[in-house]
Amino acid sequence: MPTPTERVRAAYRRIAEADRPEVWITLRPEEEVVAEAGALEERLAAAAGTPEAERIPLAGTLVAVKDNIDVAGLPTTAAHPGFARTPDVSATAVERLVAAGGLVLGKTNMDQFATGLVGTRSPYGAVRNALDPARISGGSSSGSAVAVALGIVDVALGTDTAGSGRVPAALHGIVGLKPTLGLVPNTGVVPAARPYDTVTVFAPDLATGQRALAVVTGPDPRDPASRGWPADVRLAPRDPARIAVPTEEGLAPLSEAERDTFQRAVDRFAEAGAVVERVDVAPLLEAARLLYDGAIVAERHAAVGEFLEAHRGDGRSDPTVAGIILAAADLPASRLAADQHRLAGYRATARALLSGFDGLLVPTTVGHPTLDEVAADPVGTNSRLGTYTNFVNLLDLAAVAVPAGTADGHPFGVTVVTDAFDDQVALDLAGLLTGAEPGPALPANGLELAVFGAHLRGQPLNHQLTDLGARFVEATTTSGDHRMVALRTTPPKPGLLRVDSGGSALRCEVWEISPAGLGAFLAALPAPMTLGAVTLADGRTVVGFGCEPAAAVGGEDITHHGGWIAYLESLESLESLG
Repeated sequence: MPTPTERVRAAYRRIAEADRPEVWITLRPEEEVVAEAGALEERLAAAAGTPEAERIPLAGTLVAVKDNIDVAGLPTTAAHPGFARTPDVSATAVERLVAAGGLVLGKTNMDQFATGLVGTRSPYGAVRNALDPARISGGSSSGSAVAVALGIVDVALGTDTAGSGRVPAALHGIVGLKPTLGLVPNTGVVPAARPYDTVTVFAPDLATGQRALAVVTGPDPRDPASRGWPADVRLAPRDPARIAVPTEEGLAPLSEAERDTFQRAVDRFAEAGAVVERVDVAPLLEAARLLYDGAIVAERHAAVGEFLEAHRGDGRSDPTVAGIILAAADLPASRLAADQHRLAGYRATARALLSGFDGLLVPTTVGHPTLDEVAADPVGTNSRLGTYTNFVNLLDLAAVAVPAGTADGHPFGVTVVTDAFDDQVALDLAGLLTGAEPGPALPANGLELAVFGAHLRGQPLNHQLTDLGARFVEATTTSGDHRMVALRTTPPKPGLLRVDSGGSALRCEVWEISPAGLGAFLAALPAPMTLGAVTLADGRTVVGFGCEPAAAVGGEDITHHGGWIAYLESLESLESLG
């Protein structure tokens, strides 16, 4: 396996081979990053075999950072040379990546002040698509997406207000993770529209992206809008998953080839056993228009309008960006208040639409324009690209964008949209589409629960786990100090008892469930069932289902069967014998 130093050397060779200078606004000197890689190798050697090693999960991961996110010692320009400043402290997301072993190569080009989905609105040059230089890369996180698509870095940080962490992913056949607002702190990030901004992750695959996302999430007291995971967070979709998809009318903006490719993604869900239902997404697409056509655009003026006013006519402000932001200067506060009220109504509509579904599948974007097409119609082209992305942050939803094939000769992507904090649900559903194996749950605050009978997969009460978003972890056995009895309940259940002698290893399943989910189980637990400590074969102790000792007195001892399913199979065998 290559060392961090070897990986850095290879990345700089790839940068030279690719010859895409417009990707970077600031590229760090190779020897500077090599020195950091060497220090990381020393840290890894010292941590080997100690708990410290677990705190370096991204050791040697190569990172690119969008240039509206601070990296200590490097200029932050937000793609405007006059805005440049050099911070002493990195953004929280960058600090966390570096602490986990990430190596930052440099700052990437972007649509100026993160205003655009095209990747051409920059005085540092239009960022060309990694696969077809005549076409756009998508923006505003253009350079970050291209750095991943060219194989230069493992992950790249972007930002997303209207779709900037998703559209460039779709146009390059890579993964874009747009977390719930506030889960990744915006400390050290130049705002675009502050209430709707989030740091995002680009990666070549879901597993790599999720590892990085897991590192950067978590509250930061320096960011008052940052949020932690709720106690009732869902850790997995239902079984079977329920997926909403747009009606034919909702897919009207797509070309025929794009509709066909989208339908193949829908079919993959159905083939995986998911329940698919068509829904009317018109209210979501209406909400999307508030981002630029309504008074919400005043948030962009609040972020950088004063700077742009002071730099009118300096030749370095992108005219389209300046036109959008400066036009918001005279919007009355009453109109902003009215649009915020409308937005609250759309949020309620979105919650109702998604109720009962694990997620909504939508196309990530529409078409793949050429650089010339954007130059001819910069606003109209940008608007079409945001058709299925602009509503997501406005409505406080999470999203995962993944490749779905090709259409009209270019990459085509789809996005799984979920309710706020259902980020792991979105990742799992995206995994169904891409064939990715599910990794550890995000967040890692779930509690392990051992189940032995009616809550096992395929048994009548398993839905009580999946309805709460519980996540299957493993099938295993207990240690040898437990016994099992068949209780006289409806439906029939096993009772588990800890004993000093005469016990046996008993088959069980371990599930991960949110703290509030476990509390719900405890509150609704019928007699004579209990929840208590269960020791597993590997020695760890988890919460598990047991029973009151008095109830076990009249039950049949079934320990010798080794588990509930084997006991049920023995009953079926007896019945078949007549």
